[in-house]
Amino acid sequence: MVAHQFILNGQSVTVETPADLPLLWVLRDVLGVTGPKYGCGVGVCGACTSHLDGEAFRPCIHPVGSTAGREVMTIEGLGAQGLHPVQQAWVTEDVAQCGFCQPGQIMAAVALLRKNSHPSDADIDAAMSENVCRCGTYVRIRAAIKRAALLLRSGAGVNGG
Repeated sequence: MVAHQFILNGQSVTVETPADLPLLWVLRDVLGVTGPKYGCGVGVCGACTSHLDGEAFRPCIHPVGSTAGREVMTIEGLGAQGLHPVQQAWVTEDVAQCGFCQPGQIMAAVALLRKNSHPSDADIDAAMSENVCRCGTYVRIRAAIKRAALLLRSGAGVNGG
């Protein structure tokens, strides 16, 4: 066991785990942060998508040992001060059906909108192509991202994001 210190949703945390333990298990099983979901364990479904130093990443394939001193944000941190515009757009567009993939979808959408404030359908499809929704809510996801882009461009707050 090795001590690992990193910033999680704005708070410094220290955990003692093997360095090669996937961060997803540290988040869920050690720290009780259950927003990032276990979907595949190999980084292809996107259910666990979170942010590392502001960039989307998959904690299911990222060892905790490589997070030392870095900033990790999960869906819990995104909405810590109230709904982020992407979360609000998700509610308004009634995106969620089963909801399992939605934390990862939202975190991927936030990362997209940080880089591209006017995404086209093709931009959205490309950015979200690695996040799987078994319920097939892709049309609503695209609509929510467009709505969130408008909210962000109009000066809506980006609480925690």
